[in-house]
Amino acid sequence: MGFAKWSAAALLFSVMLWALWIYFDPISSTLNAYVENGDFITLEARFTQEEILEAQRNVLLGGNTRSYKGISTKYLPYLLLEVKYTGQDKKTREGMVLWSLFDGEILLNTETGQRTHGYFDAISNNATGNDYRILQSLSRSGGVLAIDQLQRELRLEEEAVENWIASARTKHLITQKGNILQLHFQNPKLVVTPQSTIVQRVVTKPYSQADWLPKKFTRSQIEVSAKAAFGNDFSVRAAQEIYLPVFSIEVQNPDGSTLTSYWNPLNGQQISQGYLGYR
Repeated sequence: MGFAKWSAAALLFSVMLWALWIYFDPISSTLNAYVENGDFITLEARFTQEEILEAQRNVLLGGNTRSYKGISTKYLPYLLLEVKYTGQDKKTREGMVLWSLFDGEILLNTETGQRTHGYFDAISNNATGNDYRILQSLSRSGGVLAIDQLQRELRLEEEAVENWIASARTKHLITQKGNILQLHFQNPKLVVTPQSTIVQRVVTKPYSQADWLPKKFTRSQIEVSAKAAFGNDFSVRAAQEIYLPVFSIEVQNPDGSTLTSYWNPLNGQQISQGYLGYR
């Protein structure tokens, strides 16, 4: 075979492989298309900067005692996970989970802004499946549980439950006072069902418009933690990075100091600094 014929055959073979990869891996191919086009993925904002400024004028300006200084849009890094798991009814369920790469928490509902609280500490301290079973048992009981109750719920021998408790205590995930265990998070909220309600549409924006906040966790950390938290029946079918918008509004006080507040353009509500992971 001549060089020209060999090159044509090699090119044809490469195109066939590329086509097969596109067919069997649509998410990766879509992401690559975004990268090639200079775009990133986000959720469609319901409110513009101008609409937030107008609707919240009294709150922001404090009866015209302050003046606007500036507004910017920042983007928080998340993983959008397509997952499969076993529900409370023991049946297989499929869903989507928005898990923050910025503060390690799950966004449960994009419309209300409801989020978990406690996964940041769990991931940061390399919580195991045993640790998560204790955390979730405590969460179902309002954050507080007697050791003998925990032992019955987990169906463990006394020595085993003591070892599990010691592990969680060492990682500062729980506290113990006598026979009582308590979650060591302020206003804890952990979930047993890995599911996010996503109301908004997924859209793309050019990289030139991006001001991304840094990732504090890796995709691997999130996936390992998710597996530990939700058990052997949990699996990640696909994952992609997505960035959620936040408006940062600065106003100037009469004394010249600057007051910064944060607003969620998905629902128009003010959010706390804790949402942005400031601790």
